Amino acid sequence: MFDSYSGYRLISRLVSYLLLCLLAGLLLDEVFWILLLGSICLLLWHYRQLSRLNFWLWHDRRLTPPNGRGSWEGVFNGIYRLQGKNRKRVSQLAFLLGRFRQGAEALPDAAVVLDSEHNILWCNKLAQLLLGFVWPQDNGQRIDNLIRHPDFSHYLRQADYQDPLELAAPLSEGRLLEIRIMGYGAGQLLLIARDITRVRQLEGMRKEFVANVSHELKTPLTVLQGYLEMMQSMAEPDSHNVRALEQMQQQTTRMRSMVEQLLALSRIEDSEDINLEVKVDMSQMMDILHDEALALAQGEYDITLYCEPQLNMYGNELQLRSACSNLISNAIRYTEPGGSIDISWRKLASGGEFSVCDSGEGIAPQHIARLTERFYRVDSDRSRQSGGTGLGLAIAKHALNHHQSELMIASQLGQGSTFSFVIPLNLIEYAVTEAHDET
Repeated sequence: MFDSYSGYRLISRLVSYLLLCLLAGLLLDEVFWILLLGSICLLLWHYRQLSRLNFWLWHDRRLTPPNGRGSWEGVFNGIYRLQGKNRKRVSQLAFLLGRFRQGAEALPDAAVVLDSEHNILWCNKLAQLLLGFVWPQDNGQRIDNLIRHPDFSHYLRQADYQDPLELAAPLSEGRLLEIRIMGYGAGQLLLIARDITRVRQLEGMRKEFVANVSHELKTPLTVLQGYLEMMQSMAEPDSHNVRALEQMQQQTTRMRSMVEQLLALSRIEDSEDINLEVKVDMSQMMDILHDEALALAQGEYDITLYCEPQLNMYGNELQLRSACSNLISNAIRYTEPGGSIDISWRKLASGGEFSVCDSGEGIAPQHIARLTERFYRVDSDRSRQSGGTGLGLAIAKHALNHHQSELMIASQLGQGSTFSFVIPLNLIEYAVTEAHDET
């Protein structure tokens, strides 16, 4: 029943049937009528088999086909074989779909599959709990009809999903969700919603703790430093306590510097919404930075500065000055006396670039990715001797994040380092001026 039916066998049967009709026609001396009658019978027989096939395909619920005869035996068997393959494929797809749903249900995040028109195709149980969906009633609904938040609607219309969106949970305003959207399949989107309430609470507690501790340390450090200065002034020049008092004074100064930088970092982290419409006179700020660099260098370094004329920007001057000052002091601290420090603020096609290039010993590649972490230092002993706290680059990183920029670090061992950042065109004064001139 399951053997294939070859074309040669089909032709041979047809030829044999026509030869029999021809032979009967010759014997009865009615060749034409016998051939005509045989052809009509053949057509009626084929029509009968076709009718049986049609009934089996559309009305008969049995899986096995009717018994075919002649050339139709191969047709029935072939269709039955294809049905078996399709059932096997459907079974495999159902198994894979079940595995996918099991994996999606095991995710710690809410998952929603959307089509190109942002209609819901599928969601897991956590999406029903966090986003308030009802499945399968919400199948085919537009997701922005269910999550009615202006920020979310704007996020969908913008169609720029590189950065996540933080949104209050629809069912509970006390919960904070981080929503990410990414391409999934052909013309589909996958929405992932994660509950970050606890993470944000811990971050807030950490910031508050650091700010409070730093603030509380300022007063005792000031008192200690005052008493140390008094004890130094009263100590005899040849006393063995002079050296100890000097070291205590150095460590107190270092701790006070660390506390001030922690407070500065806390202020920058807390000032999420800064005014980016305030003009910053970069020429004046670069002059101040140059004077600070010369004071830190104490004549032991070759300091060069270049400032593009009439190239100003918009932002928070205190944060920008803090970031630039930390980059410059960092370059001086990790460059041997006699080295060179090049400071520049210049115009690029992508905006305005501030860079600090030194001729120091350079940084190994494995350290570069971690330089902006709090308290991370490549050489702890040298940082301690030079008064480094490991917070300067962290302050620069957060300040630049508020100005739509990021810190770039290029360094090679033995060839120095370059710390730079680019302020985008929308915060540069000349870009705004050119746009008005063109209009």
